[in-house]
Amino acid sequence: MRAAVKLQEHRSKELLARFGVPVPAGEVASNPTDARAAAERFGVPVVIKAQVLAGGRGKAGGVKVAQTPDEAEARAAEILALTIKDGPVRTVLVPPAADISREFYLGLVLDRAAKAVTIIASAEGGVEIEETARTNPAALLRLPLHPLLGLQDHQVRRTSFFLGIPAELRSSFAVILRGLYAAFVGTDADLAEINPLVITAAGDLEVLDAKIVVDDSALYRHPELEDARDLAEEEPAEIEARAAGISFIKLDGTIGCMVNGAGLAMTTMDLVKLAGGEPANFLDIGGGAKADRVAAAFRIILSDPGVRAILVNIFGGITRGDEVAHGIVEARAAAGRQVPIVVRIVGTNAAEATAILEAADLIPAATLDDAAAKAVAAAGGAR
Repeated sequence: MRAAVKLQEHRSKELLARFGVPVPAGEVASNPTDARAAAERFGVPVVIKAQVLAGGRGKAGGVKVAQTPDEAEARAAEILALTIKDGPVRTVLVPPAADISREFYLGLVLDRAAKAVTIIASAEGGVEIEETARTNPAALLRLPLHPLLGLQDHQVRRTSFFLGIPAELRSSFAVILRGLYAAFVGTDADLAEINPLVITAAGDLEVLDAKIVVDDSALYRHPELEDARDLAEEEPAEIEARAAGISFIKLDGTIGCMVNGAGLAMTTMDLVKLAGGEPANFLDIGGGAKADRVAAAFRIILSDPGVRAILVNIFGGITRGDEVAHGIVEARAAAGRQVPIVVRIVGTNAAEATAILEAADLIPAATLDDAAAKAVAAAGGAR
């Protein structure tokens, strides 16, 4: 199970520009005075755009046009005071306003169902593509790319024909789509999208908004992207987990899961759902985990107030069961709140682990099915 690094609009545009996509000028401002200065440099009108990772910022009042530098300063002050989907707006992007004639959606996504990088395009740009897919699926082009051949000329032409790009703009469109593909591949992205891509009243193609989502596990290949991630908008628990060497993704359930091994973690989550519960997280402490990492995992799980029970499922190969058991006992003693803990430990030093757990009065489980059922019951029963 993979985590994703979402890049803000201005970071995404910087990446696209690096890969040859022409993007309009824009400046990032963290205060109204800087927004005013940007408007004076560009000339007006300009757009003041909240830099947040949440979708729907326009509907939330996070995108506004300013006709004068004074208005740019006022609009920036309003937007910087907003909270959009529980996240405060810390910066805004100030680009020149565009006179829009037509809007398009153009994206590349790692489509696991198709087992291919897939072009997704629509002539209905400027809106959430998920809504278009739901209400008007015929308006979407889905075009899987060959994993070895990549983006081909005929696919560029097919996409431009589907969107109805005028003949005189097709060469410009080809540059944009090829650059988008190069950025997608070159950053190990899960998603790279332009929404909207517009034709202006002057007859030019322009990239008005962009988003790139990078696979967290590929960041070692792109150390420069570490500086591009916005830690202020990431889950604090996921940041702590990364620092502790723990693979963690927060979910919306009530049963915290602590497991060693990604495959075993996925199986554990599946069995929790089969038993009628909802996992609160994916968490893999990895092989050879010591008591300190187990304690860190418990702190991370319990930082979620929605967790009502914890299911620990450990297969002791490299990992010693007694080390894990000591970590569980220490973590529970240090925890700020107490929830029921169901534990299944098999393998290396499992007998010693069982003795430690029984002395601590935890809930033992002999099998994974038994553990899942007990965890669901401890969390308040099936949904």
